[in-house]
Amino acid sequence: MTDTTIKSYTSVREAESEETQESVDTCPECGGNLVTDTEHGETVCDDCGLVVEEDSVDRGPEWRAFDASERDNKSRVGAPTTNMMHDKGLSTNIGWQDKDAYGKALSSRQREQMQRLRTWNERFRTRDSKERNLKQALGEIDRMASALGLPENVRETASVIYRRALDEDLLPGRSIEGVATAALYAAARQVGTPRSLDEMETVSRVGKMELTRTYRYVVRELKLEIQPADPAQYVPRFASDLDLSDEAERRARQLLDNAKRQGVHSGKSPVGLAAAAVYAAALLTNEKVTQSEVSEVASISEVTIRNRYKELLDAEGASAVA
Repeated sequence: MTDTTIKSYTSVREAESEETQESVDTCPECGGNLVTDTEHGETVCDDCGLVVEEDSVDRGPEWRAFDASERDNKSRVGAPTTNMMHDKGLSTNIGWQDKDAYGKALSSRQREQMQRLRTWNERFRTRDSKERNLKQALGEIDRMASALGLPENVRETASVIYRRALDEDLLPGRSIEGVATAALYAAARQVGTPRSLDEMETVSRVGKMELTRTYRYVVRELKLEIQPADPAQYVPRFASDLDLSDEAERRARQLLDNAKRQGVHSGKSPVGLAAAAVYAAALLTNEKVTQSEVSEVASISEVTIRNRYKELLDAEGASAVA
């Protein structure tokens, strides 16, 4: 092939490339500029709105990245790491189903072999006593969070708190269950979905006194910033459990806001105030709810509900007069 032929072939390829680029960058209908809508996976004309291409493949990273190093580390392989597992989800699990890749059942010899592999896999996943401790604690946090209906962000926060306690050597002299329960209680309050000590005690393997003592110790040593529980944070859950209307929930929030302005909430249990507000709001909106039903949902005595209920109504009357 001569130099002239090579130059001619190269010029033809460049012209084809330019033509292709021009056809991609401009709208075939009006010649306007094309823009890529990454959210919908479409290429549309900025002038006339013609959809030129759809269902495009997103080749970018699946996880959020805030700098170049994070963007390089987070590639399209495997699941995201999580603090809710002792190994952050990086190890391999052997499934419990005794079936092969085609869905066929394994023979008895193969089942025995897979069971031995599972056993050794579990042993290798925890290298030392610290990892065994963490594995047990995170399992406890997941069990209690499931029983209390807490969302995933609370479990994640509790796992981080427990990891910090373990790294700072706060566990000697305290039970794994106690520190795990304290971490979950603190995480629920931090995230804004608090649970009462009585509720925590029902799902925990430690008593209330050990829980409160361990909680104060963990908060003090880790310097956690936890605001006092707001009674309004309990209202949606109580109203949902009692099948109350949105109007009743809104009325309960108004009662609590008036109580705060009058200073009635100071020194009172937030759970008791929330339960009394829900009961009072149900009466004000003509919805049938008994004190015993509210008491059962909130784990608060009926006497407390009656006392706080009267205080809330008095604060409501004082606010109306003012």
